Amino acid sequence: MRTTQQLSVTLPIEMAAQVRARVAAGEYASESEVIRDGLRALQAREKAIDSWLRNEIAPVYDALKSDPAQARSISDVKATLAAEHHKGPKTR
Repeated sequence: MRTTQQLSVTLPIEMAAQVRARVAAGEYASESEVIRDGLRALQAREKAIDSWLRNEIAPVYDALKSDPAQARSISDVKATLAAEHHKGPKTR
């Protein structure tokens, strides 16, 4: 039983050139490997976003829903951001 399936895809010229350039540079053995790696990166990004939403955003949403008094006003958030902006970049 095959574990792969051949597809035909159409890419914008710039993307097709990037795929070919990566193969020509020896980064990948084939155009298919480039596409597979891109799909793996997309899956990893989606997994990271899902994890962030479940582990960081949902608990904050639930806490605010149960106690709306914890919320900050838009003007307070803007003032905090403006103060941070005026401080400038953090130095290491």
